Amino acid sequence: MIEIVFSESACGSLKMAQHYGKDDYIGCGCCTGVFISKHDGSQPTPEEIYKTEKKAEEQNRLDWENSIPMGGNPEDVFGFNLMLSVGNISSDDFVKGRQETIESLWSIYPDNPSFDLVNELHKGIAAIRNRLTQNDDVRIWYSNQPDEMCGLYWFMWELEHLTKKPKTIYIVKLPDHEYRENNTVVSHTDWGEISPGEWHRYTPFAEVTTEVFRKRCALKWETLQSENAPLRIVLNGQLHSVSESIYDELIYREIDNQKDVFQEAMLIGTVLGKYQLGIGDAWVANRIQKMIADGRLSIASQHVEEMPSYHRMLRKKKCF
Repeated sequence: MIEIVFSESACGSLKMAQHYGKDDYIGCGCCTGVFISKHDGSQPTPEEIYKTEKKAEEQNRLDWENSIPMGGNPEDVFGFNLMLSVGNISSDDFVKGRQETIESLWSIYPDNPSFDLVNELHKGIAAIRNRLTQNDDVRIWYSNQPDEMCGLYWFMWELEHLTKKPKTIYIVKLPDHEYRENNTVVSHTDWGEISPGEWHRYTPFAEVTTEVFRKRCALKWETLQSENAPLRIVLNGQLHSVSESIYDELIYREIDNQKDVFQEAMLIGTVLGKYQLGIGDAWVANRIQKMIADGRLSIASQHVEEMPSYHRMLRKKKCF
C-alpha cells in the first residue's frame, strides 16, 4: 500500500504507526517533551515539570499497548508538504511558485531552513512514478483542512497524468469529530495531529474512488490553478478561491479584546485556537504585519533574535 499525506508531521507519524504497538513497550528511547502553560504567566516548578513528564510517559505506554500496528514499509509513505492553500499555484512554473510562497511564509522563523523545494518535489513525484505499478494500491489521507483538501485535488490531477495507473485508489477523510469513552468528543484539524497509536482506528474509513470522482478532483484543481487566488479555503465542504483578507475580520475581532499593548504571539494563538481555520501561524503573522504597515498597529518592542518575529509586543493605534 502506497500512502500519501500532505504534511511532514503526518508523514512522520504514519511511518511510526506502521510498527507502533509491535512487541513489548520498552519506552520511546528519547527525551519526552511537554508543554506547560499557566494562566498567571509564571514559570512551572521543577516538581510540576517532573509530574507532567511522568504523566506523558505513562500515556505513551498506554498508547503503545492499545495500538495495533498498521504494517507496511516507511519507504511507501510519501509526504508532500506543499501548503497548497496559500499563494501561487499557477501551472506556469508551479514548483517555483510553491518555493517562493513557502520561503515567504517561513521567513518569520529565525531558523528558517534552506531547502530546494524544486528538487525535492521533482524527486518525490519521480519516486511515486517509478514506484507505482498497475498492481499497486494507493491510499490518500485528507481532511477539511485547506492544505490537505488542495493536496487531494492536486494529487488526483497528478494521477490522471500518469501512464501507469495504480490498481485501486483509496481516500480516507479525517472525521470532523469523534465520540470517545467517558462521553467525550474529540476533534482534529488535520492528519498531522494524529499520534502514531491512533492511525489504525481510521483504516476502516477508507473508500474506493471512482474514475468520475478522480476526474472531478483533477478538473477542480485546474480551475483553482486558473483562478490562482492568494488563498483557498474550505466552505461548506468545497474549496473556494478567496482574497488574502478573508480572515482579517476575525483577527481584528480578537485585537479588540486585547489591551492597548499586547503580545502578538498570544493574539495569534487565540485566533488559531478559537476559530480552527486550518491555517498556520505564519499566515496570521503576515496579515498582522500588513496591519502594521497600514498603520493600524505599531511595534511596542522587538522580538528576541532566536524567536519567531511575532514574539514581540504590539500597540493599538488610537484610530483602531
